[in-house]
Amino acid sequence: MHTNNLLFVIFYILGCSAEFYVIDDRIGFGREFDGIGGLSGGGATSRLLVNYEEPYRSQILDFLFKPNFGASLHILKVEIGGDAQTTDGTEPSHMHSKDEGNFFRGYEWWLMKEAKKRNPNIKLIGLPWAFPGWIGYGTQWPYFFPNVTADYVVTWIHGAKQHHNLDIDYVGIWNEKQYDPVYIKVLRDTLDRVGYTNIGIIAADGDWSIASPMLEDPYLNDAVEVIGVHYPGTKTVKEALLTEKKLWSSEDYSTFNDDIGAGCWARILNQNYVNGRITSTISWNLIASYYENLSFGGDGLMTADEPWSGHYVVESPIWMTAHTTQFTQPGWFYLQTVGNLTHGGSYVALTDRKGNLTIVIETMTHDHSQCIRPPLPHFDVSPQIAIFQLKGSFAHLTDLEVWYSKLDFETKKDTLFQRSSPIKVHDGLFSLKLDVDEVYTITTVSTGQKGSYPEPPKSNPFPKSYSDDFTVDKPPFSEAPYFADQTGVFEYFRNSTDNGSHAFTLRQVVTERPVTWAKDADQTISVIGDYSWTDLNVSCDILIETPVTGGAFLAARVDQGGESVRKAKGVFYWIYANGTYKVTNDIGGQRVLAEGQSGTREGVWYTLTLSVKGYFATGMLNGYPLWKNAAVLEPKNGWAALGTLSFEYAQFDNFKVNAQ
Repeated sequence: MHTNNLLFVIFYILGCSAEFYVIDDRIGFGREFDGIGGLSGGGATSRLLVNYEEPYRSQILDFLFKPNFGASLHILKVEIGGDAQTTDGTEPSHMHSKDEGNFFRGYEWWLMKEAKKRNPNIKLIGLPWAFPGWIGYGTQWPYFFPNVTADYVVTWIHGAKQHHNLDIDYVGIWNEKQYDPVYIKVLRDTLDRVGYTNIGIIAADGDWSIASPMLEDPYLNDAVEVIGVHYPGTKTVKEALLTEKKLWSSEDYSTFNDDIGAGCWARILNQNYVNGRITSTISWNLIASYYENLSFGGDGLMTADEPWSGHYVVESPIWMTAHTTQFTQPGWFYLQTVGNLTHGGSYVALTDRKGNLTIVIETMTHDHSQCIRPPLPHFDVSPQIAIFQLKGSFAHLTDLEVWYSKLDFETKKDTLFQRSSPIKVHDGLFSLKLDVDEVYTITTVSTGQKGSYPEPPKSNPFPKSYSDDFTVDKPPFSEAPYFADQTGVFEYFRNSTDNGSHAFTLRQVVTERPVTWAKDADQTISVIGDYSWTDLNVSCDILIETPVTGGAFLAARVDQGGESVRKAKGVFYWIYANGTYKVTNDIGGQRVLAEGQSGTREGVWYTLTLSVKGYFATGMLNGYPLWKNAAVLEPKNGWAALGTLSFEYAQFDNFKVNAQ
């Protein structure tokens, strides 16, 4: 009796339905697999990662990038900082003005180097969300002079190579904003002219709308290597397929990293190809390493938002990633024999065309795999038996490695990326009994590993007492620990005009409104601390640099950041260069709690002290009471913060906070 007939008899006796699926390379290959990636940026999503101490920081990086260990990512995509708010904060530009360049700002250079250190083959992508104001010539349009914008982007690519020995593989246009065909062609010409012919352009990091113009414009079509779309819901469009270009979900997931997030990620990693012929999927974001109360808290593949404690969590999406990344590589090919399972779920099969085979099967149910967007139409998944028949060059295989995960929503006891006994293949046949919310990897690749480290330190809130005098002679990063810029950019500054107590300061350096992506405030602001803080004393030395119109503030109970930063409420204690002060309940200064004369002016250091307790706030200037008992009805809690009245230079020193 043939083995397949025997299997059918056994399943018939057991009362189980079984379905056959053929894995065959004789009918040719599908599309080339381009890899699975994570996105740092869009924005400031890795902000707190750099402040972790060793060994925890290196452990986190291993879980993300180290081959055959954790997520083992194939691609790292980063924001090309543009000095503007891009979801969870601002990332600094390499050119605040057209006359300068600095390739050591921020942390994306460092992150790319750390990724390359672990995986020299990882692909690197750069994409702007925003641009410094000079690119827009006073407007919010970065394409007035396409050559200027192209030169700016190419300068970033050149800086990556010259200063960090990083080879950028792909570059994008303008995240989720209107693209300009002329600019795309100018960018391609600029790249080619300086020898970057191997760097591909991804366009347009939004919807599929660029596909039709590409079919009509051969020059645009030639300029674009990859059509990158966001949150496609595993679907593609006819026009995109007709271009015969690579199709990527260049931003996807964006879902809280619990088990439902893991289910979302597992489902789309398979179904983006099965349903959409999408050959790369990139997670926004790489790692939730920003204050949780900012936009989309906890939406990374793992969580590392407590550098002060060293605590981090390797969330289940890391292991959903590993099911694909540890057993495939960019340059492998999908087989044409991929598809949906009869009773729900999907399977993909990939090969290196040198004899290796990897099959990934997922059975995620609807309610346990909903991504944050787009809405997910209803579907059913039920337990099933799948019989796989290997044909072509795989017919001779006799046993295969098995890796298994089960997201158990009933017992809450997940099985994550567990190595199981090898599966025996008889006459090209093997069977699997599939339950719901499972992932299987069946593979010839034997190098898979579930990496681990000792438990990190326990979770602890931000310290109630914290201070920073910003005295760092050669800072490893341009930003001071834990400060999270929400509009503007605050950098370590060596004050050459002061060899005394203010030689090292923190300076706000963005002096004109950027070409924004979100709705940045009209003021600059950097937040720090614990969002649950209610009663606290905060003090800081402040130097206004702009005569007459300049101003700066110290704040407590700041309740908004991210894309809502314009609506931030709190207790804002302002001093102005015109000799006045003001206390407001909002960053925009509309609700005034107190105001009067302060005698403050530019070029002089002042110590501001703000005390908030219960419903009242009090402020001191240089140790003397300036105002007291301003009534604060809301908000009840929030971060501490500092900032400026407008996009202007100002310096800050000797920051201290004590929360009760």
